[in-house]
Amino acid sequence: MTLTLVIGGTRSGKSARGEALAAETGLPVRYVGTADSTDRSMRRRIDDHVARRPPGWTTVEAGRSLAQACADAGGECVLVDGLGPWIASRLHAAGAFDDPAAVSSVRPEIVAALGQAADALASAATAIVVAEQAGDGVLPADAGSRAWLDLLGDATQALAARADRIELVVAGCPIPLACRPPARGPDPVGSWDDLRRHGDLDVRQGDADHAVNVVAGGPPRWLRAALDAALDGVRSYPREDRAIAALADLHGRQPAEIVPTNGAAEALWLLPAALRPTLAVCVHPGFTESEAALRAHRVPTVRVLRDPARDFLLDPTAVPDAADLVIVGNPASPSGTLDPASAILGLRRPGRTIVVDEAFMDLVPGQPCSVVRDRVDDVVVIRSLTKALGVPGLRVGYAVAGAGIADRLRAVRPPWSANVLALAALGAAAEHTAEIAEIAARASAEREDLHERLARLAGVRVWPGVANFVLVAVDDGPAVVAALRAERVAVRPAGSFPGLDSRHIRVTARDPVANARVASALAAAVGPSRPVEVSS
Repeated sequence: MTLTLVIGGTRSGKSARGEALAAETGLPVRYVGTADSTDRSMRRRIDDHVARRPPGWTTVEAGRSLAQACADAGGECVLVDGLGPWIASRLHAAGAFDDPAAVSSVRPEIVAALGQAADALASAATAIVVAEQAGDGVLPADAGSRAWLDLLGDATQALAARADRIELVVAGCPIPLACRPPARGPDPVGSWDDLRRHGDLDVRQGDADHAVNVVAGGPPRWLRAALDAALDGVRSYPREDRAIAALADLHGRQPAEIVPTNGAAEALWLLPAALRPTLAVCVHPGFTESEAALRAHRVPTVRVLRDPARDFLLDPTAVPDAADLVIVGNPASPSGTLDPASAILGLRRPGRTIVVDEAFMDLVPGQPCSVVRDRVDDVVVIRSLTKALGVPGLRVGYAVAGAGIADRLRAVRPPWSANVLALAALGAAAEHTAEIAEIAARASAEREDLHERLARLAGVRVWPGVANFVLVAVDDGPAVVAALRAERVAVRPAGSFPGLDSRHIRVTARDPVANARVASALAAAVGPSRPVEVSS
């Protein structure tokens, strides 16, 4: 369920905004009216609202039980308009505006009823609640009005804490509120440290490195030559023209659609500032820097989890309709899942931007399912050459996007973001596609070799993938990781990836000799064990 909270002052246009958001979902809409239809002047307002709503919408009057009006919505969009009139009607029915003593008796009932209504909204595919902006004026003099203000303010804060999207409407103009109040108690979306954790921290000098998913051996000879030739250029500020032209030619795009960045991670960190989303979705498990960037910019973010029982394949229908930014890895890390281009492009909606992290795509022979050559204005592809070229310290990445979004990325990018050597690497890679294809073929063969070895081990669950690593699950992940570490074998504990837990481990593929060693060490670490069951 996706919850949107729309707040605004009297006659601000908040109701019209709520109706527009409901219409955009494309779902059947249940309009929950809360105003008192027995009042003549209110009746005229209600009639005006009814006249502008689509005839196919279902209208339900809330009455005393707001929860009952919102319950059992199934695949509907439930639009509650609005919260303030319903609270006022309950206070009025109890005589709270005339008898201050009635306030204390009815307040607990209203608080409980509001909580039940919030829970009932969870049955809807999408919920939109329209509410008055409380607290902009002076504190009312009478007890009933103060009770209304207190109840409304508390209710909107509670809904904001649950909401995926919050908008303030002023003079008919919706203003996204890009932060939700801090959660009380444990962080509901996990540790910030987990989002910033990466595999390089798991490798000590002298370890057999199966933790970092960079191709072994360092930069190939042709790249070393290009970097040596570029060294004299460090005396001048970087010029991107040649690298951009080479990448544009490689992908069949225009130079204006290429944005070199300081690695793929910087491209992901540019997104919140460049696109200013009101509700973002991160498809997990995946590279966590995308969510870290969104949270650092206080963008409301929803996680959509891939199902391990379905080999982590993407389910486009799981993405909330209200999301205006969706970030998905293809191939995904750490599962190595490759989704068809049709599933990626199936995420497209009016007003939504799709960002595809293809950091591992150049390690997939033939690069099937890539959307980098699809010239659609609402899809951004982010690439990294760090892995294939073996240059993690150089930070070689870029974004490919329609000219409009590319301009917005450049506008928030630090000056000289891509250095002279990184630009030389980008240009050289674009001109050595046959050599990179050979690297991809070798990486694919190494991954297949490792997958076969690990799949034969008792007590190890292995998932299929296409990148240069294999995701496994064991019964006691921390104990297995510790045992491997004692043998000077480094692997990547994958419990910090959203959607996975401490049983999951990512193992980077190397040459057959190294693969045999890590498989043998893993077999010894697991020992006699029952098959690992991993549910969705």
